[in-house]
Amino acid sequence: MARLGREKQPPEVAIGLDIGGTKIHAGVIDRDGTILHMIGYPTQTTDMPLIEHIKRIAGEALHWQRHAMAEAEVIGIGIGTAGQVEWPSGIIRYASELLPNYTGTPLKEIITSAFGLPVIVDNDVNVMAITEARLGTGRNVKHMVGLTLGTGVGGVVVANGVILRGKWGGAGEIGHMPVDFKGIPCICGGIGCLEQYASGTSIAARYHERMAAFGETADSPPDTREVVRRWMAGDTAAIEVMDDAFRALGAAIAGLMHLYNPELIVIGGGLADIGEPLLSRIRKEAYTRAMPSFAEGVPIVRAASGNGSGMIGAALQLWEYR
Repeated sequence: MARLGREKQPPEVAIGLDIGGTKIHAGVIDRDGTILHMIGYPTQTTDMPLIEHIKRIAGEALHWQRHAMAEAEVIGIGIGTAGQVEWPSGIIRYASELLPNYTGTPLKEIITSAFGLPVIVDNDVNVMAITEARLGTGRNVKHMVGLTLGTGVGGVVVANGVILRGKWGGAGEIGHMPVDFKGIPCICGGIGCLEQYASGTSIAARYHERMAAFGETADSPPDTREVVRRWMAGDTAAIEVMDDAFRALGAAIAGLMHLYNPELIVIGGGLADIGEPLLSRIRKEAYTRAMPSFAEGVPIVRAASGNGSGMIGAALQLWEYR
């Protein structure tokens, strides 16, 4: 008598959304972290509110899956977002003016209602840490600190293999660590926050201020990528701005080494795409400021999946917390 084989299970995929201050990326991701399809749009749009824009992008990713991978089972939608996220309710507790009218949004509830799928929402840097822990340099690491350098500066602390969340999920708000108590006022209401020196937004704004101080004007002020290009080409004003960014990052990372005694520091976000020129300066500034006993043997590396790590980690939440 022939033995009946087990019915083959359909492949599982999840939708991952990475919501940043500048761009929103969405992808169809499998459980191994492979990007099967990806789309990206500017975050700001004039034709609809932000939450409707997010729903449209998620719907577009689902539409692709249903037509191109109809045999796959979508197990849910994972979201990594800028701003402070209450865990596990998925409510945006606070977001800066970079994401207008986003504070208080019950994002998990809205997306669940819109698509009828399980939804998990977390901070964008927390989901990057999932990617690193499962697929990247953090696979054998229990104690890790991650930073993302993009429109803003985000952070995450992993202790004993678990993301440190704090009272409601806001732990690891590294971008608003003060690095200069006499420094620049921050949009959060603080003074001298890391984000005011090391985010892409601030780097571009501070370079524009330097240009104005030198009597230079431009119809279209240079964006962050152009400032970085000019820095690497030896532009004096760009060097000044980037030197401040590196010093601020070095001070913050040294403090984090002393506070959490990590095994690894991971740098992600759009600025991390610069690669070794960025990382070598960050290492120099951080190792100079940290006590040798804390800095010894602590590598500072780029996120393994680059700028896609947030989108991948957002999707991987569906398996991580199953």
